[in-house]
Amino acid sequence: MSTFRILCVVGARPNFMKMAPIMAALAALRPQVEVKLVHTGQHYDVAMNHQYFEALGIPAPDINLEVGSGSHAQQTAEVMRKFEPALDEVRPTAVLVVGDVNSTIACALVAAKKAVPVIHVEAGLRSFDRAMPEEINRVLTDQISDLLFTTEESGADNLLREGVAAHRIQFVGNVMIDTLVRNLPRAIPASAIVADAGRPGLADGAEGYAVLTLHRPSNVDDPAVLRTLLETAATIAERTPVIFPLHPRTRGMIEKAGLNHLVDGGKGNFLLLPPMGYLEMLGLMKGARVVLTDSGGIQEETTALGVPCITLRNNTERPITVDEGTNTIAGQDSARILAIYGELMAGGGKAGRVPRFWDGKAAERIASALQIWMQNGCKTS
Repeated sequence: MSTFRILCVVGARPNFMKMAPIMAALAALRPQVEVKLVHTGQHYDVAMNHQYFEALGIPAPDINLEVGSGSHAQQTAEVMRKFEPALDEVRPTAVLVVGDVNSTIACALVAAKKAVPVIHVEAGLRSFDRAMPEEINRVLTDQISDLLFTTEESGADNLLREGVAAHRIQFVGNVMIDTLVRNLPRAIPASAIVADAGRPGLADGAEGYAVLTLHRPSNVDDPAVLRTLLETAATIAERTPVIFPLHPRTRGMIEKAGLNHLVDGGKGNFLLLPPMGYLEMLGLMKGARVVLTDSGGIQEETTALGVPCITLRNNTERPITVDEGTNTIAGQDSARILAIYGELMAGGGKAGRVPRFWDGKAAERIASALQIWMQNGCKTS
């Protein structure tokens, strides 16, 4: 029996949550399938990487490219430059990429140009906002992929409209939710997190607590927008404690804009935290009354958890979280954010429902589809 070698790529923390269940599902196909893992180092923090890999049970990478930070062009080019010799060394049957970060498009491009089949997990998501670098990465990766696995049924509609052949598309569900389902019993309670931060009891009040995350350039690079969002969060904190795990880049932009006084010092009900590990963040979201975020992944996780989400963007590439889930798009307008928050506190917020195939078994469906695909000589038709 021939052995098929799949080279899996991760580059940033959101990739880790998507790759963990895929690696586990593919491991069940041994010895027919051999799996190798490349970490590009797009987001490279030794402590945080170790924490995520250990918490999620991801095996140590076979190859570390250690690319590091840089502009989008620099980072993408450096990943391509370092990935090509790794690809030549491993000589995989196929390259599997997830999500929409720079490493995703960079490694997909290298593989496609060397005639190595590309598998894209989380294909077809569209915000229809080309100002988002991730949107460019999504569209281009899908165009050069041989096998495209979608998380929601709108993904296939988008791909078909862009000329992707139907036989290359398979709806399998959301691997992020596989990781959530598997790890929910291990989530660190918010009460323990705030106690460790020196604020015991902050998460235990009658009004519950809110979680805030901000990292997108559209929200943190413009000082006026950043000020508006932080002042809005401070207003919410007058009623509901706001827990704010702070992205390092966001911290830098707050300091640059001179807005530290809005978040520092543990004032009132506003608690600033360092970046959280996966189990800590899962615990914060699980117990929250509401989550305010500009993260696509958190929109999905809150929908799966049944927790109301207010998205601080004007669009989403995950429309199912709005159509079926608990998500509401608020944009960056303070009055609208506060109105949605007020309605939520008065009526409990959107109940939503868990979308189809967000059941913890998406990676198993991917592994089954790949087994058939490989048996057919890596052909989809």
